[in-house]
Amino acid sequence: MDEEIIDNISLRPIEISDIDHFMEWATDENVSQFCTWDTYTSKTQAFEFLNNIAIPHPYLRAICINNRAIGSISVTPNSGLDSCRAELGYVLAHKYWGKGIATRAVKMVTSVVFSEFPYLERLEALVDVDNIGSQRVLEKAGFLREGILRKYLVLKGKSRDIVICSFLATDSLRS
Repeated sequence: MDEEIIDNISLRPIEISDIDHFMEWATDENVSQFCTWDTYTSKTQAFEFLNNIAIPHPYLRAICINNRAIGSISVTPNSGLDSCRAELGYVLAHKYWGKGIATRAVKMVTSVVFSEFPYLERLEALVDVDNIGSQRVLEKAGFLREGILRKYLVLKGKSRDIVICSFLATDSLRS
């Protein structure tokens, strides 16, 4: 883990001005292969996503190094009967993989999410069974692997097994 990079990681609301940096990861099939969204092919598509979904989202932050967006992380609270939980999602530009950045961002979010959303008791993450790197991020951030949801969702036209991991408001953060 490059400590200098880790020390310069910050989270902030994503902005339209991040569009060029957003395109770096959103147009990369290595990045999107395990995401629920398809690889972006145009700036217009990216603009619509940023303007209509990302910016109004209740908790979507750009993962930044020196204020340059290199990925994003979101917490999407559920409503109704399952309002005690929210889903964590994150994405990072391919060239930043394996440097501890995603783990740091997940820890940053976990350290504040239960105070920002006091009704939450559980933060969960759903990860493709083949996405070993993302499973490792969650493990390093203190999430508990609960099991595999078999044929849980259709991703890129194929039903997929999904690993479910959780972090509870009562869990301790790992340093």
